[in-house]
Amino acid sequence: MSERSLYPGDHPLSDDPDGSEVSHLANHIGGVFRPADCGHWIDDFSPATGQLIARIPCSDDDDVDAAVSAASAAGHEWATTSVEQRADWLERIADALETRFDEIAALESLDTGKPVSLARAIDATRSVTNFRFFADLVRQRAAEPERYEMADASNLVIDKPVGVCALVTPWNLPLYLLSWKVAPALAMGNTVVCKPSELTPLTADLLARTIHSVGLPVGVFNLVHGNGQHAGAPLVEHPGVSAVSFTGGTVTGAVVAAAAAPSFKKISLELGGKNSSIVFADCDLEATIPGVVRAGFMNQGQVCLSGSRILVEESLYEEFRDRLVAAVEAMVIGDPTDESTELGALISAAHLAKVSGYIDLARQEGGTILTGGEVPAHAATADSAFAAGYWLRPAVIEGLSTDSRCSTEEIFGPVVTLHPFASEEEAVTIANNTEHGLAGSVWTSDLERGARVAAALETGMVWVNCWLHRDLRVPFGGVKSSGVGREGGMRSLAFFSEPLNLCIKHD
Repeated sequence: MSERSLYPGDHPLSDDPDGSEVSHLANHIGGVFRPADCGHWIDDFSPATGQLIARIPCSDDDDVDAAVSAASAAGHEWATTSVEQRADWLERIADALETRFDEIAALESLDTGKPVSLARAIDATRSVTNFRFFADLVRQRAAEPERYEMADASNLVIDKPVGVCALVTPWNLPLYLLSWKVAPALAMGNTVVCKPSELTPLTADLLARTIHSVGLPVGVFNLVHGNGQHAGAPLVEHPGVSAVSFTGGTVTGAVVAAAAAPSFKKISLELGGKNSSIVFADCDLEATIPGVVRAGFMNQGQVCLSGSRILVEESLYEEFRDRLVAAVEAMVIGDPTDESTELGALISAAHLAKVSGYIDLARQEGGTILTGGEVPAHAATADSAFAAGYWLRPAVIEGLSTDSRCSTEEIFGPVVTLHPFASEEEAVTIANNTEHGLAGSVWTSDLERGARVAAALETGMVWVNCWLHRDLRVPFGGVKSSGVGREGGMRSLAFFSEPLNLCIKHD
């Protein structure tokens, strides 16, 4: 793939350093696009085809130091910019991103393997919306300052920036989640250093180019590419960083927490999930089947909120199972650029091996694979354009113990397990039988029961008769091993600020 076939011509490294036709992305530090100081590169592959599509800087301590220094140097001027001005900047970024809407969707599909229709509906849409949402919200917060009156004094709570914020984001929703952190951080007067996943760097690069094009003050936004060991760890540990917002796996989250703790950085961790879809016999089956399928398999099941454990009331179990399997088998899996495609490829060869390993483990644990678990037909022949991609047919498994590894560990792929239950209490017990506590859904025509069951779940979010129906004002996050803290709405603004209480005694 040539450089100009991937980018519209505005990329700063159009002269490829090694003379190849593969695009070389750049770090964005202090308003300048530059390669890693060490000159090393990381390969970026298309999940759908397995082909090399780009190279990114293999950044290290020196690049992180430069980015944090640039962010620190810009800190005072940006922090003293008015709220209205900062909100205006967010809207300019949103407007500029919107002009690249189709490019966002195409790059996200290319880099993640997800269907372009999904990338357009979810990733591109939310990336623009996030900047506009937080522009409106920070204006609202400024217009309604927190104030408390005493008989002889007035207390005013003033939001002050935290400082330099490290934003570390995953590969499943790259620009969606990066914008979810960048927008509120900038809105509250912070400067940022972003470290996206090395598996999906293309839209982070697009964001850097977009921000550069609108003229955001130098050093306010910085982007450092690289892996977790050489770029992520030095960034999280850096003494010049005051806050860390991390979204990713639970194991990595524990490492991030340990690295940030000694310097008392503010930290927000949105980690993994093993979420249950609880289906009662009185549900609206025509709405529940597609809802549960979407919860289990959207984005190839590579969503922390995925309903990968499907608990079904005994009296409905057999009918639901058969209809679920039929619905899953009817899903269109194939070329991500085809508008009719519903399921794409998994993110990498290593991740495909991990997910396939869980399917093998399910058989060892006594499970029955009702459908899926193998390479789909379009990628199964050696002459297929997708033969070297990372493909797996969506799998439905029954017969597993509710405390088996496949039932309790996060698989993060197109794999769901089915479990019957006899009562509300049993359903809640099964759902809570995991170290995670991020999300869940309850499907029933009895809304009182839906609310009652939801309240009994050890989790941060529950949907009744829907899934991933998001109001951006509400808190997002989990309990147990699913994370620390909450983001979303005013909670994001609170995380990215430090409250100063000003008490003024009256004469």
